[in-house]
Amino acid sequence: MNRHLLMVAYQCGPDMGSVSQIGWEWYSRMARRRPVTLITHSRNRVAIEARGGVLPGSEIHYIDTEWLAGPLYRMACRLFPGREHAIFLLSSLDYFLFDRLALRLARRWHKEGASWGAVHVPTPVSSAAGSCLDRLGLPLLRGPLNCGLGNPAGFDRILQQESQWLNVGRRLGQWWSAWLERQIPRRVTLTATRATRQVLPPVQRAQSMMLLENGIDPEQFVPSPWPARPGPSQPLRVLFVGRMLAMKGVEFLLRAVARLIHDEGINVELTLAGDGARRREFEKLAAELNIADACKFTGNLPLRLVPELMRECHVFCLPSVRESGGAVLLEAMACARPVIAFNYGGPAELVTPQTGVLLDAANPAELVDGLKRSLFDCYRNPQHWDAMGRAGAALLHAPHQLGFSWEDKLDIAEELYASLAESESVQLSGLPVAGSCKQQVSL
Repeated sequence: MNRHLLMVAYQCGPDMGSVSQIGWEWYSRMARRRPVTLITHSRNRVAIEARGGVLPGSEIHYIDTEWLAGPLYRMACRLFPGREHAIFLLSSLDYFLFDRLALRLARRWHKEGASWGAVHVPTPVSSAAGSCLDRLGLPLLRGPLNCGLGNPAGFDRILQQESQWLNVGRRLGQWWSAWLERQIPRRVTLTATRATRQVLPPVQRAQSMMLLENGIDPEQFVPSPWPARPGPSQPLRVLFVGRMLAMKGVEFLLRAVARLIHDEGINVELTLAGDGARRREFEKLAAELNIADACKFTGNLPLRLVPELMRECHVFCLPSVRESGGAVLLEAMACARPVIAFNYGGPAELVTPQTGVLLDAANPAELVDGLKRSLFDCYRNPQHWDAMGRAGAALLHAPHQLGFSWEDKLDIAEELYASLAESESVQLSGLPVAGSCKQQVSL
């Protein structure tokens, strides 16, 4: 097949956030393997050029829709002040214009003699963001997508703070996507979770397979021994990395740590890395709970600093009540750290009993109780938790068909490019069409 790849990534930039980082990883890593023509948004230019710009053997073209995205963003900020989820959804509507302009650009190049073996659209990761790029008549790979997660019962107060009701609008986008892609014979939709696969229209679901949307760099996230075990002279070191949003569960983690300190007399050091609209509220809550001295809010950190935080902690906590993915859990596991998460969404598919603890909870109070019990158990039974961390590292640093590492992921994509280009029907035999880590991992 023609090894030249056309990649269209609306979000694509280093150190710009999770989805943008996904787009950047796909471009920067695939460009080392084959010639890549990347079409991305002009807002990514500064970050890409700061990293050195166009990679050898590839080319980058930028599309500017800021004349639409800017007003959308300002309107969203006025309508939903401080609600990052709602602001992101509304301000990203310019994607549909971006996609149409990308098609127009690619068609013009094709008339001028450009030739590609396949098209890959790695971002956005929402099934509501369909693409009209199938009209190029080339094999099309879309995703991996991570979306479609509903809301857990019992946490309405938390989810309303992020205007989660706007997610009903995604259904309209999914119908539009299904219409756009209704007659594509050579295409595969990659899905990261069971929830994502379930929201795909039947025509897309029939040609889908499982692949995690995010991955780890095994050279950055390397296993390391536990710190000195927690005890009277050594604090229990707990880490959270993520956006400071209500649904991320930071409030629950703070309350659990407060109970551990005040009720059990345990010395705890809690590091919270990340920023967001609720950060000041969480800092204020830590002061009200009289645990401010035990909490360190670092703000946003470059990705290269996260592995060191992982290696310094005893246990990683992600108490998010609505987490579609959970790549940060994989990063912690790769560093040989046990993890604690809410038993819902992406974490429920990633964490096994051998690598961490999943908490069942019907309301915030139960989740706080579960966090406190698990952290207390980590303090009392360090040997067991150390073993869970080592099991996680063994899993994450072995090749896996779900694509834990970026190189595994790219290997799978390469196979799909070839399969799509060489046959009229997509061959998915031997690849993970459905399932999860729990169903496919044997430790």
